[in-house]
Amino acid sequence: MLLRGLARARNTATSWNAINSRNGSSGTLVCSTSGVGNLTHNDSVQYHLPQASLTPTRNLSAVAQQKQGEEGEKKPPVPEEERIPLSPYASPTTVYDHRVTYNDLSEDVHQREVVVKFQSLYEKMGTYRPQVASTSIFSKLFSGPGAKRWGFSSSKSNRAHVPKGIYLWGTVGGGKTMLMDMFYHTLEGLDPDIKKRRIHYYDFMQIVHTRMHEAKKLAPPRDISRWDTYQPFDPVPPVGDTILEETWILCLDEFQVTDIADAMILRQLFAYLFDKGLVLVATSNRPPDDLYKNGLQRTNFLPFINMLKETSNVVSLDPGVDYRRKALAGADKLFFVTTNPEDQADEALTGMFKFLAAKETDSVKGITIRIKGRDVHFDKSCGGVLFSTFQELCARPLWTNDYLKLTQVFHTIIISDIPMLSQKNKTEARRFICLIDTLYDHKIRVVASGEAPYWELFQNSSITDEERLQENRLLIDDLGIKAADKGSLDSGVFSGEEELFAFDRTVSRMTEMQTPDYWKKWKSYVENRS
Repeated sequence: MLLRGLARARNTATSWNAINSRNGSSGTLVCSTSGVGNLTHNDSVQYHLPQASLTPTRNLSAVAQQKQGEEGEKKPPVPEEERIPLSPYASPTTVYDHRVTYNDLSEDVHQREVVVKFQSLYEKMGTYRPQVASTSIFSKLFSGPGAKRWGFSSSKSNRAHVPKGIYLWGTVGGGKTMLMDMFYHTLEGLDPDIKKRRIHYYDFMQIVHTRMHEAKKLAPPRDISRWDTYQPFDPVPPVGDTILEETWILCLDEFQVTDIADAMILRQLFAYLFDKGLVLVATSNRPPDDLYKNGLQRTNFLPFINMLKETSNVVSLDPGVDYRRKALAGADKLFFVTTNPEDQADEALTGMFKFLAAKETDSVKGITIRIKGRDVHFDKSCGGVLFSTFQELCARPLWTNDYLKLTQVFHTIIISDIPMLSQKNKTEARRFICLIDTLYDHKIRVVASGEAPYWELFQNSSITDEERLQENRLLIDDLGIKAADKGSLDSGVFSGEEELFAFDRTVSRMTEMQTPDYWKKWKSYVENRS
């Protein structure tokens, strides 16, 4: 165990020094404060290399296949100095073989099938360039009287030259994000001119909403001489064009639609993007047909599902193994249960904070962070370490932009006193899910305490219609729903079903976030994004 209270602080320091030595870091940790709102910013090391050959420089598949039948525990990774360096032009298959050969991964037949799909897309992307048709600025801004809004063209001739993307779905911990990231990082060696972007779904939608708002502010004024003529402004084309200028292959992690506003935007936006030649790669815990399941006005969202299946190869990944939980075996303890006297949760977190603060070059103090014109205050921090409570992070009206800002300021966040989560505090539960997604995506280190083991924190206990009405009153009023109508509050957005489903992902990610391998990732992640 990493820490059992202040009485064991000395042993704790020894364990943490071991982690830091494995991480190759010493002294003060430097945190990047680069912006997050620009889609042109790639989260990967950029190599400006000549056009890559599609033929792998070294074939390791024979060795990988030999390993497939091996039994027993996973072998430790081979030290870097004993490895044959991986070519910067390596394809997804070559990278996967390399990682299996040197014990970074275990050979998995299910993952291997997914890699084959990524290899096929990789080879097609080497020669693909979107055909952007020139259109009048006026046709972009105004759809005109009686004209249709942007809709996806199912004509095969329009997308005959566009490679099909990949929609990868499956159970948590199966390696979906790892495989997509592996594919994404090989694109640089294939062609450094490929416009690509890898981003979490929450972050992407936050950017889309911001750009929609900015586009509406720039809309031309209405022509009052035609006051009796419908003059609609469509923000989708200008927003879609900004995305297409920055990327033509978009990798979205954790695609899950729970918000009615997102559901309505996705249909129009991706109809425009797909028609213009965007290639989408996405990971999700749900198959396409289950997206926005039981959501409000879901019939308006169904055309997007059809578009998604037509423009993407739907691939299922279910290896039957949660690799995140498997990697946790033998790891130091980083989550403490406040109701378990043996955990000494308060003393553990305090000791952890003192140890981490001692490695910073700042003093312990409160901090106020300015986020989009708002001041968000936290009572206790030191340099790149934040000691926060669940109330500070999730009981206040914070969301993706706020949590993104925290990833720019802190490398380690301690979260104390996470309560039991249910429909009675569903708003806080949603914020917590969003918080963990954001911290995980940016490789932020997390230590936490809660009322129960983290895999038992969310309990979807039933509540009365009256309690459900109180919890969702504003949304119900905005949508004009009549609560008295039978079944009107049974939608997934009200029932807690979506939160329960999403919390499976949160549990899996919190499991990985306690492993030494995850704690090593923060330094390399910051180096790659700076």
